[in-house]
Amino acid sequence: KMLRRVLCTVLFVGALPSLAEASQGHISVVLLGATGDLAKKYLWQGLFRLYMDQVSNGHSFTFHGAALTALEPGQRLMFDVLKKLACPPDEPPNRCAVLKDQFLKLSQYHQLKTAENYTALSREIETLLRQEGLKEAGRIFYFSVPPFAYTEIARHINSSCRPPPGAWLRVVLEKPFGHDLESAQQLAAELTSFFREEEMYRVDHYLGKQAVAHILPFRDQNRQFLDPIWNRHHVERVEIVLKETVDAKGRTSFYEQYGVIRDVLQNHLTEALMFLTMELPANVSKAEEVLQCKLQAFQSLRGLEKNSAVLGQYQAYASQVQEELQKAQDYISTTPTFAGVLIHSDSLRWEGVPFLLTSGKALDERVGYVRVLFKNRAYCTQRETLRDAGHSQCKAKQIIFYIGHGALNTPAVLVSRNLFKPVMPEGGWREAVGLSDLHVFGQPLSDYYVYSPVKERDAYSVLISNIYHGRKDFFITTENLLASWGFWTPLLESIAHQPLRLYPGGVENQHLLDFEMASGEVAFTVAELVELLNPSRAMPSDYKSIQSRFRQNPLVSAWSEELISQLASDIEETAHRTVARSGQFHLALSGGSSPVVLFQRLARHHYAFPWEHTHIWLVDERCVPLTDTESNFFSLHKHLLQNVRVPYFNIHPMPVHLNQRLCVEEDRGTELYAKEIVALVANASFDLVLLGVGTDGHTASLFPQSENGLEGAQAVVLTESPVKPHQRMSLSLPLLNKARQVFVLVLGKGKHDIFTLLSRVGHQPRKWPVSGVSPSSGQLVWYVDYEALFG
Repeated sequence: KMLRRVLCTVLFVGALPSLAEASQGHISVVLLGATGDLAKKYLWQGLFRLYMDQVSNGHSFTFHGAALTALEPGQRLMFDVLKKLACPPDEPPNRCAVLKDQFLKLSQYHQLKTAENYTALSREIETLLRQEGLKEAGRIFYFSVPPFAYTEIARHINSSCRPPPGAWLRVVLEKPFGHDLESAQQLAAELTSFFREEEMYRVDHYLGKQAVAHILPFRDQNRQFLDPIWNRHHVERVEIVLKETVDAKGRTSFYEQYGVIRDVLQNHLTEALMFLTMELPANVSKAEEVLQCKLQAFQSLRGLEKNSAVLGQYQAYASQVQEELQKAQDYISTTPTFAGVLIHSDSLRWEGVPFLLTSGKALDERVGYVRVLFKNRAYCTQRETLRDAGHSQCKAKQIIFYIGHGALNTPAVLVSRNLFKPVMPEGGWREAVGLSDLHVFGQPLSDYYVYSPVKERDAYSVLISNIYHGRKDFFITTENLLASWGFWTPLLESIAHQPLRLYPGGVENQHLLDFEMASGEVAFTVAELVELLNPSRAMPSDYKSIQSRFRQNPLVSAWSEELISQLASDIEETAHRTVARSGQFHLALSGGSSPVVLFQRLARHHYAFPWEHTHIWLVDERCVPLTDTESNFFSLHKHLLQNVRVPYFNIHPMPVHLNQRLCVEEDRGTELYAKEIVALVANASFDLVLLGVGTDGHTASLFPQSENGLEGAQAVVLTESPVKPHQRMSLSLPLLNKARQVFVLVLGKGKHDIFTLLSRVGHQPRKWPVSGVSPSSGQLVWYVDYEALFG
């Protein structure tokens, strides 16, 4: 009986307390992709470490390496790796030799290619345990294979290789888990048809990095010090950084599909961000509580836009792609190898604090860290050279979770001595003594309390141990995964064809990749002429003269960014002029996607806008609760109102939700809004109305052939949209035409056809409601970008 002989041998050298205890339950570990790079570099070593740590703790093990390779060559490849396994330096040589010998005897190779192969493996495990008289505790399947193979393998495991009732199943999945929200949802749906959520362990190896894994315990154990300062009033900014000196050579087939944001920021750096921003649960050891707090932290993140990121590509990347992927010489890659992204959380704790996530290849050093920099309000009269450095309140105050490499070349936690002396777990971390002359972030190490792990462990050893213990909080749940992709996908889509800053690589990068924050956006600090990826595309300077009128009204045209800038300036100028004349400014805003960039521009660049004298009205609203993401007010609040200081009583959402129901005529929501307008707006004439245009010619929520709102005395009406949500509330066309000024914003190629049509038709609001916009005693101005103008 092979397994019993192995256990007896280990018992003989004192590794096990008793054979009976060793037989409490058996765990079969199946490593799929057992001869691949990840398995060779990390996974077999991690499994060996698990065996060394747990062999005397009551479970017996067998290890099954599996791949598509035939039995004999696969066996040879796998055992070549196993023979090179190493013990930690502090392991006694005789115990190490015995454990390694037994680990090899407990390991075997299988070709897993067909359903019959999986059935045979399951029978082999069952037969072995029956012969040894052991009860099965559970099975671990580690998927060290490409994600396209997940579904077929999952189907085989589910149908033919599950453990018997009473034993657990743990399926370990390696990234990438999709490349955007849609693909992640599809993969998640396929996997959940075979496995329950509690059976899946999605690996992000950064969660096994000792410094990252200690962020939550550190926050928990130092609550007394951190509670008063872990917030927007005291934290100046947070940096989460992973820099690499290597390039993507040899990995361009993967990198062309994913790039640096998908490869590093969406997973590794985002997980560190969650550990920093989430509210601490009462018990950080309870996985369910930790995961729930992480999800809440995701929900507080402000959406990313194109200007939230700066992107670069090292100069040799294009030629590497051409060589490795056999691309033509004129092939241009738009894959970023460097990214700096500015993230904000709108939680009460973190509102206004910038979180900078940065990663790149071919940079000047290999290092990873999480740095929390605190505000410093002190002024020190005595010069620094005459002060006790450890207690100087004028020196930088920071907490650094040093992930590895760089100047320290070890995981570490550093806390400025002028902050507090942290509580660290005995036996796990020790204070570094006899510090060298090294400097970290411009300060000598003597300015910090520095702690390093008593025993350094690689990330995969930590994670494999957590899989064994069933610690789900060290892994990515389906909800967590989809929340992350939901956050990152809009940015990835918006930058898909954005020009990249080229950089030479290494120390020669100099200041090329330095970037700075301004008005909620980031930009490179050093200006550079951008080489166009598509030089055939017409640029603004190519249009020397554009007709300045459209439908007998002024026309302003430019590329979209310039157009939005001009529109925002014109709105502010109108606001100042109106406030100077009458003391207040009544602004009615449309919903939809087009105004979002305008709202952001107003919030981030127009600090002199007279918001305190401005009343905000809605032109139209969908019949959904105002907290619904489909609501126009929700979008207005998210992108504008929460970022400017408009008095609460000056904000006038449409009353679509009354008596716990939506847009019911008997509730008279339209009458209420009309009365509010009459009561507050002189002559019911808004100072400025912002409108958009639909592809069918609708404006506000006034649709072609609409029965309400195109004529008559009613100021506010209920209408029906051809698309969901169908019910709408809208200002009527007669009310819109009473405005002093109306600006119509038209953006994008999708509006070219309707814009061209409108240039040819007259006043036909029944067919094209926007053609009926004609202020009786005011001005109409069209703001149209070049894509809508020229297609």
